[in-house]
Amino acid sequence: MAYIQCEDLILGYEGTPVAEHISFSVAQGDYLCIVGENGAGKSTLMKSLLGLTPLMGGRIVYGDGLEAHAIGYLPQQTFVQKDFPASVWEIVLSGTLSQCGWRPFFQKAQKQLAEKNMRRMDIWELRKECYRNLSGGQQQRVLLARALCASSKLLVLDEPVTGLDPRVTMEFYQLIQVLNQEGLTIIMVSHDIHAAVKYASHILHVEKEKSFIGTTQEYRKSDFWKELGGEDA
Repeated sequence: MAYIQCEDLILGYEGTPVAEHISFSVAQGDYLCIVGENGAGKSTLMKSLLGLTPLMGGRIVYGDGLEAHAIGYLPQQTFVQKDFPASVWEIVLSGTLSQCGWRPFFQKAQKQLAEKNMRRMDIWELRKECYRNLSGGQQQRVLLARALCASSKLLVLDEPVTGLDPRVTMEFYQLIQVLNQEGLTIIMVSHDIHAAVKYASHILHVEKEKSFIGTTQEYRKSDFWKELGGEDA
């Protein structure tokens, strides 16, 4: 069964629809990139998948043991978030909060998970550092480690490379690709269509009247891709 099944979604905010008739599914191991123009509803869709924004129509069904609150989420960074005065350890450990239940303190299992994911992201040596003193690439690795603490099944990323330099951007895309190859399901909103067709297994191109969903190979043969000046696969 699919992790997520979206049926005839209507996306919008303040009572105004921005995209309609969106249907797609995300299965275990998929790497789905969501692309489209600004204002097309990409971030609204992302927040709807996480249960943060109500739908104007349609429904989202979660399967295979997945729940909206148990999805790892890496949001767009704001200036305030970049300047957050907490240690790397505190931020990553906070990703395990949903596992604490009624207990007021982090247990050994949560601390071990945080350490595992910090080592996985190669930031263990930074654990005592203040988050706001890190480089942009280091901050994204911290947030990624935090998201991995929240879920070992599905990771949702909203424009994760915004503001990063080209070298760090490439390294981040390669890191996400490795996580996907290790079995983690990925949903990523991106403005970088060329990176999307390079790394993703599936593309969702969102537009108000008509959207595309299919494999990357199918997308490279579509009118959506041709209108962007892309070449056939």
